This record gives sequence, structure tokens and C-alpha cells, in this order.
Amino acid sequence: MLGQLKERNKKYFLWKIGSALALLLALIFFIIKWVGNPSEENSKVSKKLNEPVIAVTAVVSIQGDFPVYLNGLGTVTALRTVTVKSRVDGELIHVAFKEGALVNAGDLLAEIDPRAFQVQLMQAEGQLQRDQALLKNAQMDLVRYKTLLEQDSIAAQQTHTQQSVVEQHQGTVEIDRGLVANAKLQLSYARITAPITGRLGLRLIDQGNIINTSDASGLAVITQISPISAVFTLPEDNLPAVMKRFKSGEVLSIEAYDRGGNIKLAEGQLLAVDNQIDTSTGTVKLKGQFTNEDNTLFSNQFVNIKMKMETLHAVTIIPTSAIQRGVIGPFVYVIKDDQTVKVQALSLGPTDGEKVTILKGLQTNELVVTDGADKLRDNVKVKLINREQTPSGEETLALPDKQHNQNSSNERK
Repeated sequence: MLGQLKERNKKYFLWKIGSALALLLALIFFIIKWVGNPSEENSKVSKKLNEPVIAVTAVVSIQGDFPVYLNGLGTVTALRTVTVKSRVDGELIHVAFKEGALVNAGDLLAEIDPRAFQVQLMQAEGQLQRDQALLKNAQMDLVRYKTLLEQDSIAAQQTHTQQSVVEQHQGTVEIDRGLVANAKLQLSYARITAPITGRLGLRLIDQGNIINTSDASGLAVITQISPISAVFTLPEDNLPAVMKRFKSGEVLSIEAYDRGGNIKLAEGQLLAVDNQIDTSTGTVKLKGQFTNEDNTLFSNQFVNIKMKMETLHAVTIIPTSAIQRGVIGPFVYVIKDDQTVKVQALSLGPTDGEKVTILKGLQTNELVVTDGADKLRDNVKVKLINREQTPSGEETLALPDKQHNQNSSNERK
């Protein structure tokens, strides 16, 4: 009995030791499994904490009225361009204009030596005077012949012949008068005057040269600059909307900008629409007119034309630099209150330069990233830094009002 009891106690002792060892091994496995290897969630948190904060710039979306323009490329064309040429041959004895000056119709531009034309006029006037004397003598003879015919002193044939002589002299006198008028006209051509009002170009011939009617270059070129027109093109897809308003008699205002599209040069209105579409480019030509009173437009100048079609009221507006594009289409990165970003898909409206309207997907007063978006993705932590220009031209760092207020609140806490 005593031996059996000892054997039983020994087995019980061994069982307790085995249980303790199993428990110890289970504890060690748990520590290795759950403490030595963090969970996936803990891994994500740890990874997120170790991720660098990306510096970005952002702006606040605003709400306002947005004018919708159609943009086209155009060339300024003068309504009238005249090459001033001489209508007679002769020596150019005087140039009365300054290059690039504004002239009015009828202003004296140059003079040709008039002496040869004055001689021709004298000859024509002398011939007229002689033939008028012959006509007067023939008329006096006709009166005498008629008196003698009434007295039956001469034959009727002689009277009729004298009547014909008078008529011949009358014709000669009319020819002489035409020669006198032509000589006066040629003399007037010795004074070259401006045919239109406009701006003169550079002088093409100098004083002292012999000028001819056959000269191709002429004396100078006058271009009408006020008013002035511009021919520009628009895609054919915009034509129905333009024609609807144009046919209704509504005045379509247009604006001319410089080559860079930054400086507005003039304001005018649509004048005409071409009658056909260019099949090679799919565009249609339109013509606008500007008063150009300040002479900012020049003939053949390249301009960007903006034609106002309508105004969208109370729409959300952001810079075009904030727009990103991907498989979901256009989107922006919106900065949330916890300083992380989220991807926000958008429906875009009309664009004008550096501004774009948002029809759907974004509210007013939301912070959207404009610079630094190339390294962003959903829920990435960002640091907001915006650049502003000081009056001295130096760059400083500043936060938008919305973010600045939030940071100030956090500091007070």
C-alpha cells in the first residue's frame, strides 16, 4: 500500500510539472506571436506614424460669378489700306509728310514739278481762245447769210453750209475746253494728297527722284487704324451658339489681348461671320471691329480674341493648377481638418485662363492642393505652406485664413 501511494504521488507531481511546462510554453508562444509580431492594424499605425509629412500649397475654393468666353486666335486687319502713287510723271520736288504720322483725307503729302503741266495748260487755253474767235466769226457770217437769204440775195445752200461751219467750230471749242480741263487736272495731280484718313508708313522714295505712274512701290502706304478690324477663328462646334445670338441682333462684345493673353488691348464687337467652314481645320472665320481710339492695335498684329457668351452666377471657382487627372477623371486633393488629404472627383465647367468652374463635387471654402500633389495619395499627412509676395518682392510663408485660424486654435489648446 505504501509503495502504491508513493507511486501515485510521483505521477501527480510529474503531471503538475508537465502542466506548468505546457503553460510556460504557451505563454512564450503567445509573447512571440502577439508581442514580438505586431498585428496588421498596429503595423499600419506604426507605418503611418513613420511616414514623412508632405509640404503642399493650397487655396480655398470660392463662390462667385464667372463670365464664359469663347477664345480664338486672330489677326488685326485694316478696313482700308492705300498705296499712294503718282498719277503723273515728273520730278519729286517736295515731301510734305513725316513717316508714321497720322494724316487726314486731303492733306498734302508731296509735290511734283508742275512747270511742264503749266505749259500744257497755257497751250490748251491758247488753242481754246483761237477757236472761240473762229467760232464767233463764223456765227457772225451765219447771221449775215440768213439776212441775205431772207432778201433772196443768196442761195439757200450757202446759208446751210455756213451753219455747218458754225457747228464745226462749236465742236472744236468743246474739244479745246476738254483739253484745258485735262491740263488743269494733270496740274492738280502734281500735288499728291492723302486719299483716306490713317497712319502713314515709311517713305518709299526720296525728294529729287523722278516719279512715274508705273512705279509699283509708290510713295508711301496709308493704313486706316480707327476703326480697325480683326479676323479670328472659332471651332465649328461653337458656331450654333454664336449664330443664335448673332441672328437675334444681340451685340456680341469681344476683347483683344496680346500674344501672351495677359494684356487687354481693346474692346469691340462682332461684325460678321464667314459663310463657310474651313474643312482642313474645322474652324470658321469671324470678323470683329474696334474703335481703336488709342491706337493700340496695328495692322497684321497677332491677337488673342475673347468673345463673351454668358455669365454663370454663384458657381464654385478654383485655380486650374489644382486640377489633377486620373482613371476617375478630373479630381482634386482636399485637405481635411486632421491635416490629411482625400481624393475628390469633380465635374468641371468652363475654364478661363487660370480659373476653372466646378459644377459638381466640391463645395465653397474647401482647401484644395495647388502644388505638391505629385506625391500625394488618400489619407497622407500634409503640411500646408503658402507663398505670398511682400511689397518688397520677397517671398514669405503664410497659411490661408481657414488653416491659420485652425492652427491658432490648436496652439491655444
